[in-house]
Amino acid sequence: MHARIHRWAIPAVSGALIITALLLGQVAPAVGEYFMLAAAVVAGAPVVKKAWHALRVKVIGIDLLVAVAAIGAIAIRNYWEAAAVTFLFALGHALENATLAKTRSALAELVALAPTTAIVIRDGEQVEVPARTVGVGETVIVKNGGRVPVDAEVVSGQAAVDEAAITGESIPVEKSAGSEVYAGTIVADGFLTLRATGVGADTTLARIVHRVEEAQDAKARTQQFMERFSKWYTPGIIVLSVVVGLLTMDLELALTLLVIGCPGALVISVPVALVAGIGRAARDGILIKGGEFLETAAKIDVVALDKTGTITRGEPRLTAIKAGAGFPEDEVLRWAALAEAGSEHPLAIPVLDAARERGITVPAIPDHVRSVPGHGVVAMVGGREVAVGNLALMREVGADVDYGQFAVDELSAAGQTPLVVALDGEVIGALGVADTIRDDAAELVASLHAAGVKRVLMLTGDNQRVADSVAAQVGIDDARASLLPEDKLDVIRELQADGHTVAMVGDGVNDAPALALADVGIAMGAAGSPVAVETADIALMTSRLSRIPDAISLAKRTAHVMRANIVIALITVGTLLAGVLFGGVTMAIGMLVHEASVLVVILNAMRLLRRRASAQPAAVRPDPSERTRPAAQLVG
Repeated sequence: MHARIHRWAIPAVSGALIITALLLGQVAPAVGEYFMLAAAVVAGAPVVKKAWHALRVKVIGIDLLVAVAAIGAIAIRNYWEAAAVTFLFALGHALENATLAKTRSALAELVALAPTTAIVIRDGEQVEVPARTVGVGETVIVKNGGRVPVDAEVVSGQAAVDEAAITGESIPVEKSAGSEVYAGTIVADGFLTLRATGVGADTTLARIVHRVEEAQDAKARTQQFMERFSKWYTPGIIVLSVVVGLLTMDLELALTLLVIGCPGALVISVPVALVAGIGRAARDGILIKGGEFLETAAKIDVVALDKTGTITRGEPRLTAIKAGAGFPEDEVLRWAALAEAGSEHPLAIPVLDAARERGITVPAIPDHVRSVPGHGVVAMVGGREVAVGNLALMREVGADVDYGQFAVDELSAAGQTPLVVALDGEVIGALGVADTIRDDAAELVASLHAAGVKRVLMLTGDNQRVADSVAAQVGIDDARASLLPEDKLDVIRELQADGHTVAMVGDGVNDAPALALADVGIAMGAAGSPVAVETADIALMTSRLSRIPDAISLAKRTAHVMRANIVIALITVGTLLAGVLFGGVTMAIGMLVHEASVLVVILNAMRLLRRRASAQPAAVRPDPSERTRPAAQLVG
């Protein structure tokens, strides 16, 4: 509140003195001039002070232009022009600060979310303590309607938690024992007992605030160029004014040129748009590392998507059983599960889950297990050899692969990953495992194209038939399969060599190199992952696919606003300079138009703060799994 009062004090006092001077001027012109001079001194003194401090560090800025013009106007006894120029400059500066504070409101709102107190269990009693004093591992309780003070794991209880402040999602997420909750979220309905896992500066909310604060201060390439331009432009205006003054011997004309040439709107045109764009993104659960990455994201024309966990749910399930002659389906599944019980491969989990669902008892550990990297697993169970894997493994154990080849072709054509099962060197069947495609995957691709992305690629380590099947169902332009992490790097290098601006979207450790190499790395589901929040170029706090085109669309809108602001500023300065040189524009009118252009630039940028409908079609609904499962621990 004190800052707000101080912001308006100088223009208020100066404005009152000007009004008094105008009124007194009707009855006592000499006295009125003194009041007009006082108005110029009140509004101009801070400007002269700032200009002097800037000159001491060899910086020639806008304040110097206004200070010289005001002092010159006073020297030629044109007190009205001096008062009008300094008052308008002070008023414009106050309005500029107020509107800039509005564009930074997203950060203020995030800071305000952090609770100052927490209820913890100490010595068997509920004690209210400052949130910053809660220790990791302490038991915290949050009642209905309360705000979670720390990052924590739910120990007991069940509740719907509003995570909009963290993920941007409007739908509360159901939390129960084992779920993760984040500081600043609200228990909308229920009661939770928590075990603190992150406190103070180590909470997800604190990391988000830190990231947004850094991002809003980071400069884009366009902003850096504009600042270099203004360093030459401002001295250039001073030289032009001196030359015009000497040629015309018209001091007032020269001083007017100084005022008109102020590049205020030009200097502020880019940073105000960046601050507003990054703030809007933060409210929507999209963390952008800085202005440079926001600017680059606006140029994205190719998006490369990881398949598992991005296009698909990352939760493979057994979808088919192909049994050989004389072997029932359950028998094929039983032998496969007996072998997979000793495997660490991710595809072992859906096999074991399916066996349990069918009531098949699987011992915890086989007699002997031999993992064959890249091929499968071979186990000894009750004196019999069981092999589960690809055709190369079948050949290694000496099995006839004719039936296996047929089953593999059929399952692969259906978009499933085949696991051939052999018993004592005889192929007895094959299992089909598939990772289910997310409900909103097809809409994601359509929305990316609508956002101006020309090509959408899928990069996967799965086989080509599975990749082609998924790509056909989702509408992806190009599917690259059987890729190792280093192969994904080669694909991105190839696209960049062709002149494309590439975004890589991923959610796993194996995607980290590709995320780093891409022009923009986008990490999905970053809530709860300190690495993703701190290192990703763009971190999406939720795993909702719609956030990807939302982020790109917002970047393009921000870039459009930046360009529009630069055009507005240049046209205003050019028009005013022409008006001064060819007559008709006075110092006061010039400053009024100049300050108006500053406000237009800021108000144009503030349009970015308005929430815009998602880029995806209206028919798309949130992924149901997002409502119930905790955010994944992901690495950007």
